[in-house]
Amino acid sequence: MPRMTRLIGSLTLVITSLTAWMACRPTHAASANDEGQRIFRFDTFGNEKFWTDTAKMQQVVQSAVGPNLALKVGLKVDADAIPPDIAQAIKAGQVDLNSPATTVTLLKLNAVVGLRGTVQTVGGKDTLVRLGITCALCHSNVDSAFAPGIGHRRDGWPNRDLNVGAIIALSPAITESQKAVYNSWGPGKYDPRFNIDGKSTPLVLPPAYGLAHVKNETYTAEGPISYWNAYVAVTQMHGQGNFSDPRLGLHVTQTPDLVTPKLAALREYQHTLTAPKAAVGSFDAAAAQRGRVVFNRSCITCHVGTSGTDNNGNNKLHPASETGTDGAYAARTAGKAYRTTPLRGLIQHAPYFHDGSANTLDDVVAHYNRVRKLNLTPAQQKDLVEFLKTL
Repeated sequence: MPRMTRLIGSLTLVITSLTAWMACRPTHAASANDEGQRIFRFDTFGNEKFWTDTAKMQQVVQSAVGPNLALKVGLKVDADAIPPDIAQAIKAGQVDLNSPATTVTLLKLNAVVGLRGTVQTVGGKDTLVRLGITCALCHSNVDSAFAPGIGHRRDGWPNRDLNVGAIIALSPAITESQKAVYNSWGPGKYDPRFNIDGKSTPLVLPPAYGLAHVKNETYTAEGPISYWNAYVAVTQMHGQGNFSDPRLGLHVTQTPDLVTPKLAALREYQHTLTAPKAAVGSFDAAAAQRGRVVFNRSCITCHVGTSGTDNNGNNKLHPASETGTDGAYAARTAGKAYRTTPLRGLIQHAPYFHDGSANTLDDVVAHYNRVRKLNLTPAQQKDLVEFLKTL
């Protein structure tokens, strides 16, 4: 009974503080870039119809997902969306982080990165009645400045902690055989075609920063950035919009189209997300200088220009045999081959290759030294790794 009294008191504090804080937040006119950021962070493209009406995820969250469980499956919390007094209550242990009611409160604050909830008071209790997802779910992270998984947003950073499959598998609408597949993917991976062809070759979630000079932002380069944004928004996020690619036999038309009119602003915002710089002291500067020479001699034919990919100019693709990586995913795509992945922020987003089969940059260099017969000495390989850390 005392524990229940403390819990009710804590939640009352949270709700009271939330109401006062939301009432006094400043507003300002949105710029074009603000609109793109809003779309990236908060626009569901109307996909609540799927995640709520079909997948019933709002019921799962309302009944069983406390903040600790949410953090365990890799969801992140935007500390800047939490009022200071609530943040202090969390730090003081006055808020039950195992309670789904606390998660509902965080959703009411728009504090759960990549989730958008509609919360209504039903019978005197905050109830999650609608739930949708946004681009930020997979392609944003936080700096964990407040606590692990709670901090300031880092848009464009891939969330390699996020266990998308395990989250989807919580849905009561998923069959047991589907749950087995979803649960097999693990953190940081997702198969963007499983719901289309029933096959499973999950990909590592890619970064969405450093795209300003990249024309084709997919592992297999089916199209430009807005192509992929539309594909994901309509076929994966289950947004209400139009998408067509005759090469894949996909033709989706929905009215009204809540996706296409937003693609330009979304792309503009993504172009502002620059790749993070390597921190001082995170690499050996002298070795990196030597590694640059090795790179320019051995890697520059594919990793060209400011973007680090030969796919920008002649749209060149490489058969799996050239890359030495598994070709199963490529076989499911329009081009049946892989693009040279652009090099940006490499030190920040292990593992590497489309399937995450290289855990470190050392593994990447050793792989290509073997597959491409580069004949690099151990010392040259180490120098090349130090250079890659600077990109």
